[in-house]
Amino acid sequence: MRLGTGARLGSYEIVAPLGAGGMGEVYRATDTRLGRDVALKVLLEAFARDPERLARLEREARVLALLNHPNIAAIYGFERGLEQAEGSPFLVLEYVPGETLRGPLPVGEAMGVARQIAEALDAAHEKGVVHRDLKPANVKITPEGKVKVLDFGLAKALGDEPEEGDGSRSPTMSVLATRAGIILGTAAYMSPEQARGKRLDKRTDIWSFGCVLYELLTGKQAFGGETVMDVLSALVTKEPDWEALPAGTPPHLRRLLERCLQKGPGRRMRDIGDVAMELEATPVAPVAVVESRRRPVAWVAAAAAVLVAAALAVALFRRPPVEAQTVRFAVPAPEKTTIGSATPHNVPAISPDGRRLAFTAVSEGRSMLWVRQLDSLAAQMLPGTEGANYPFWSPDSRFIGFFANPKLKKIDISGGPPQTVCDVGRHGGGTWGRDGTVLFAADKLMRVSAAGGVPAEVTAFDASRQEQFHQYPWFLPDGRRFLYTARSNQREKSGVYVGSLDSKSAPQLLLAGGTPAVYAPARNGVKGHLLFLREGVLMAQVFDADRLELAGDPFRVAETARSFSASDHGALVCCVINSVT
Repeated sequence: MRLGTGARLGSYEIVAPLGAGGMGEVYRATDTRLGRDVALKVLLEAFARDPERLARLEREARVLALLNHPNIAAIYGFERGLEQAEGSPFLVLEYVPGETLRGPLPVGEAMGVARQIAEALDAAHEKGVVHRDLKPANVKITPEGKVKVLDFGLAKALGDEPEEGDGSRSPTMSVLATRAGIILGTAAYMSPEQARGKRLDKRTDIWSFGCVLYELLTGKQAFGGETVMDVLSALVTKEPDWEALPAGTPPHLRRLLERCLQKGPGRRMRDIGDVAMELEATPVAPVAVVESRRRPVAWVAAAAAVLVAAALAVALFRRPPVEAQTVRFAVPAPEKTTIGSATPHNVPAISPDGRRLAFTAVSEGRSMLWVRQLDSLAAQMLPGTEGANYPFWSPDSRFIGFFANPKLKKIDISGGPPQTVCDVGRHGGGTWGRDGTVLFAADKLMRVSAAGGVPAEVTAFDASRQEQFHQYPWFLPDGRRFLYTARSNQREKSGVYVGSLDSKSAPQLLLAGGTPAVYAPARNGVKGHLLFLREGVLMAQVFDADRLELAGDPFRVAETARSFSASDHGALVCCVINSVT
């Protein structure tokens, strides 16, 4: 019986269906007693009096009750025999918002997600529980970036029941045999021993984990096929397409994947906890590494600007030491161009999706805007962007805003000429909100629609601090509040503030000093951080963007830094100055 919106199961009110499986249906519901959202897994009516199905649901409840880990969706209760559900028992589970896994992801982000999955499995294995059905559909990432492993319906506590020798009644096969689409999705992540119906231990989860990580990196299944038999044959007899891995995959990560996907359990990684530790220790390699022998880059003032790239969720904010886990690689100037000194007007701006860099380079005395995908060695010049500086991205990573001649412009990176948004005077950076509002610095901060229009003032100078200009705006996630730097002719009165589009008054001081600052959002279990400069050192400090509160002590990210930007997906770029030898 499909339950409609508003239906009641005891104190739980149905909000919406979430999905269906071989044994039951899952609903989002409200716990009216405690005032919280929950997920209800309700056994199908046809199985409500089937002792085997009832035992399996109760076993799932008992297994989940054994587990208490931040990366495993929790169980709140097990209910049975309610008249409103016509006798159908159900589990009361933690409601996990967000999307199920989908690749490809940038290498650093994939590693951060995989590490959290590995830590969840490690916690289960420590309790003697094997998941047996790990796949992307059973993993969610919350809006805050927390990974949650779901659906322990096929999980088994080691030693609590015998395995069938021929596999004809393995839980995965019997529950899903009547639903070809589901078994096809599950079969692609089965270990060879599971497909053959052999006795299973925790190493079957390590195989499935390898399949999931491969898919996160490549965007395709490690073992595919048009039919279930094609898939099962591939995973037993074939190797994954290792050439499909991104070009910048660290060699150590590839070796780890190969060890997870050994067909013989005896040759496979033995402990998922070791996998988690290796993921944490593996440096995040640049997607494209350029050797210094290729061509020297021309720099201004005998200085070299080096891009520093790191996955925030994996390496950047893991102390100590941060710098040992930061990957540095040079981005050469495009052919017949030079890159100027590392100042905020020409810092390579990373796109919100973490896939592209926008930067300016000079050719024949003209500054032009260029874009380079992180998985490519080649950069693309954007025609019509003469005089460009201070590049910044639209939230969907489709457009780049920039300043030139002296106008605020935007350009679609897929093609077409730049479009003028508005006229500007002196400028000092811009930021693009999710509602289409562009905030830019022109002495004071101004706002204008990305579609064009007349700018309106957003900030006002504080005479008591002798402010001279406001610059370096950066939208916070709510799209209304923003960071900016207020400069005074007295350095001690300069500072980083939080302002709001809704009011010109009472900006909140975050940091003293005239440094630029950006916000790196919370993701994959790592808290949000404020990034800022302090005497040439890039620093980071935990920052709650909802409460506008800094926490803990600031720590070093990169030395001799001059400018920087961060993506929504965990990547940071900054320019640092090194001596040229």
